[in-house]
Amino acid sequence: MNLAFKRLFAVLLMLSMLCACALADSLVTNGGTRLDAASLPHNTDDLSAPSVYFISDISADSLVKAYQALGVELPGKVGVKMSTGESERSNYLRPALIRELVHLLNGTLVECNTAYGGSRASTALHRQQAKDNGLLDVAELDILDEEDSMEIPIPGGVRLSVDYVGSHFADYDSFLVLSHFKGHAMAGFGGAIKNISIGFGSSMGKVWIHSGGARKSGGIWGEQDPFLEAMADAAKGVDTYMGKNILYISVLNRLSVDCDCDGSPAEPDMHDIGILASTDPLAIDQAAVDLVYAMPDSGSLRRRIERQNGLYTLEVGERNGLGSRNYRLVVVGE
Repeated sequence: MNLAFKRLFAVLLMLSMLCACALADSLVTNGGTRLDAASLPHNTDDLSAPSVYFISDISADSLVKAYQALGVELPGKVGVKMSTGESERSNYLRPALIRELVHLLNGTLVECNTAYGGSRASTALHRQQAKDNGLLDVAELDILDEEDSMEIPIPGGVRLSVDYVGSHFADYDSFLVLSHFKGHAMAGFGGAIKNISIGFGSSMGKVWIHSGGARKSGGIWGEQDPFLEAMADAAKGVDTYMGKNILYISVLNRLSVDCDCDGSPAEPDMHDIGILASTDPLAIDQAAVDLVYAMPDSGSLRRRIERQNGLYTLEVGERNGLGSRNYRLVVVGE
């Protein structure tokens, strides 16, 4: 299928998807739990709120449908920002799940190296781990900070006024932020906000965020609330810099309390939920958190989020203008 045909197919599918969406009164998750949409505290019928699209089926076809539901075609050279996973045991999004969407976008997988050691601490190690995880069979991988960092401004930041991302960031016209939603030992949870802050951060930028803007080198440990503030600010910088040329899809499966940066994560003890898509990074994370909190078997993940004060990140994102915590949940027909 050539690129022109893919683009035409994308437009036609986009139009059909827009006809197959409806505001949710209730929904059934991937694991079979029925939820009243009114039980989601930030879900609203206010037309000014950003839409968050929901699909319960977790499959390659559904990822494409989630993208098409947004009604936006990403222009130019597209980077697909995702976690490449610390090991083959990590809960990163599998190649078979993402391949169709990445190919539709003619996308390049993009990531940055870690600041804590491990299997992705250098470009060579990172590429090898991505290869072991099967991701190089999907698309080319660009390690954005392979050469250097670049500085981007953060308008209205609570903690930071600048962010440091990998220098190859500037080579892309648009980004699809493809996140695996899960718990996180330091942030409480990882979703779209973490993916565009810590995820886009160069090794130096990661230290900058973790330290709450106190330093650019050394360990990643710092005070918790300044770290969460810096993470929300860095996300604001990336989202503002890209404007309309950045979209967000989050997959709520394998909902471990541990992140994809953990080579031996805890086994999930709750059911999968589904796929979310939005143009608003704060709205999609808030919707994911609301759905997790509504699930009867989510106790472990809720405790992990609260142990790390993870909800504070959402509060800061609202304060710095990252997006809206209120959203309109739209169920996409399958």
